[in-house]
This record gives sequence, structure tokens and C-alpha cells, in this order.
Amino acid sequence: MDYNVNGEGYYGEFGGAYIPEILYANVKNLRERYLSIMSEEGFRTEFDALLRDYVGRPSPLYYASRLSEKYGARIYLKREDLNHTGAHKINNTVGQILLARRMGKSRIIAETGAGQHGVAAATVCALKGMKCIVYMGETDIARQRLNVQKMEMLGAEVRPVTSGNRTLKDATNEAIRDWCCNPSDTHYIIGSTVGPHPYPDMVARFQSVISAEIQKQLLQQEGRQRPDYLIACVGGGSNAAGTFYHYLDDAAVSLVAVEAAGLGVESGHTAATIHLGKRGIIHGSRTFVMQDAHGQITEPYSVSAGLDYPGIGPMHANLAATGRARIVAVTDDDALRAAMELTRLEGIIPAVETAHALGALDKMEFRREDVVVLTLSGRGDKDMETYVEYFNRTRSDEN
Repeated sequence: MDYNVNGEGYYGEFGGAYIPEILYANVKNLRERYLSIMSEEGFRTEFDALLRDYVGRPSPLYYASRLSEKYGARIYLKREDLNHTGAHKINNTVGQILLARRMGKSRIIAETGAGQHGVAAATVCALKGMKCIVYMGETDIARQRLNVQKMEMLGAEVRPVTSGNRTLKDATNEAIRDWCCNPSDTHYIIGSTVGPHPYPDMVARFQSVISAEIQKQLLQQEGRQRPDYLIACVGGGSNAAGTFYHYLDDAAVSLVAVEAAGLGVESGHTAATIHLGKRGIIHGSRTFVMQDAHGQITEPYSVSAGLDYPGIGPMHANLAATGRARIVAVTDDDALRAAMELTRLEGIIPAVETAHALGALDKMEFRREDVVVLTLSGRGDKDMETYVEYFNRTRSDEN
């Protein structure tokens, strides 16, 4: 079975482009041109050079010996946290800024939750001298202040969003409204594998450098290109899409997508979209959406601003619906505990988003010889206040 997008922008029954009339010409133009632009030799040369010399790729594939010993498998960490700007998000923004320039756009908008995509978008706009406006919910601005300051230092305008619960969904809503008002000169750099076609496919292609490198690095380190398990956290799903991309049709590789359970899947305070979601449309795509009996979107919750989203990318909806991927939900506490464990065992402080992927390890049953690759999507500098609060709380509980 082919798990990639078809010509109409669907992954199985999920995907498509459900957009306002004002954006139709813009999205149609992007859909008709993105693949040809991305395949141009000049584009590939510039993109690859920036990934190498600016982003710092390839990111290392690190054998985590102490983590492996604890969980009884050969666990490798794909170190996207070592990229310039501290996460996988830069892979996509580099690609999209080059695309936007070739399409004659002069203004960039973006949405952000945890701030990593906002920083990555602001970074490439500074690099290419383009105007950048980032929409960010007030809730996320308060809990990711450091990333807001970075965006502003890079020259971006950060516009606070006060609607809804003032998080990622609401920031995306405002970015789409802006795009509707400025369709001719503006390119919207969506940060994840969400939105109308061709965004889910385009973002996945830019992020597929992750799995392409995993293939080469595993061959060098294990003598094989194929792991037994790939594990990644999912909010919208871009780091997971990049991790899974070159293995989608290889049934011998188990794909594990980890979403945020918040205070518990059934607690009413969760972002476990695939576990709870029903088929619906959000931000231009048909996918699983957390919604009430009347079809109204319910507000998600997670300690992680980057996973706090009531939908999921259509690629991941299809992987879940067809059983190709196993979906694991990890609570706030389990994620924070896993972050502390990685810090103490391997000396690596992960982003709280990544900590959810780590929190899935004790829910798996591995054999000693299994090769597991877990993508460390980002580093934890931005989450230190959350970690210090958790550390102090657990220490006082112990005392």
C-alpha cells in the first residue's frame, strides 16, 4: 500500500484543500508549482548547501547506551535538537523560504505554539531579508517567553492571539485570516504537516531529510538501513513525517507516533487527538479533530505548547486509520519524568515535545536485538521553567 499523498492531495480518505475562495488562486498556484520548483537543480543545490553549512546537517544518530540498557534494546537518538535554532523546524523553513522567493513573494507569515517554528521562520527571513509576522497565542507567549524574545531579536513581529484558549489552533486561525487579506504578496510558512494540500506533502518532503539520513547512518553503524522501530512525537506531525517518510511502505518497520495525553486521555484536559478525534475538517484539511457532539472543536490541553493542537496531519490520520502506525498517548507527568530520565542517563535535556516520545519507551516491549530510532525533535532550553517547576515539585514531594 502507498501511504504517500495522491494527486488530489489525499492520504486515503484524509487531506484535500478546504479553503476560502480568496485563497483558491494562491493555493492552486502553489500546488501546481511546488514539485517542479523543488526538483530544479538550482533549488536542490541551494537547499542542500544551506542544510549542510547553515543548519549543520547531517544531524548525528547517537547510540544511547545507558537508555538502551534500561529498556533492553539498541536505542539510537536522531539529534534534531543539534540543528541551528534547536529543532527540526528549520529544515522546513529553509525549504519554504527558497520556494517563496522563487514564487515572487515578499512577505512571510507563520504560526507557532512552542515557538520553535516561529524562531525558525524568523531566522530564514533574517537570512533572506524578508518581512516576517508570527502569530502566537497569548498562553504560549507567556510560557515560551525566551522564544518570543529570539523572534523579536531576529526582526520578526510577534502578534499575540487572544481568541479561544490562546494557543496553537488559535494562532493558526489568525495566520489564515491574514493570508486571506494579503493573498498576492504573502507566503504562509505552515510549520507542520497540516493545512490544505499541498502543505502536508510539501512539509513532509522538506522534513524527509531526517529519514534519508537515518538510512545512511544506520547502514554505517548497524550494517542495515532498516530499524525495527521508529518513534516520534506528533502534534501536527512534521518531525514524525520526516522520520517515517522513507519507511512508510516498508511493513517491516514499526512506526510509533506519540501524542500528548495531558492530564489523561479521558480527563477532558488532553491533546490526544487520534485517540479521541472524529473525522472532520480543520485548517483546510480533512482529518481527525477533537470535537463535541455538535461538531464544535474542543480545546486541547498539554504541558507541551508544540503538541497542544486539536487536529493531526492527514498523513498521520491515515497511518492511524489503516493501522500502519501505532499511536501511543503520554501524559504530562510521564513526559516530564522521561525528560528527567534522559537528562540523568545521557546528559541530554530534550524539548518537552520530544519528552513525550521518550515517555513511550516504557509502554513498549522490545527484544534485546531490536534497533530503535527515536527522533529528538528539539532541545529543552525553551522549557527550563517547566522543568525547574517539575523538578522542585517532585523534590519537595520526595521530602
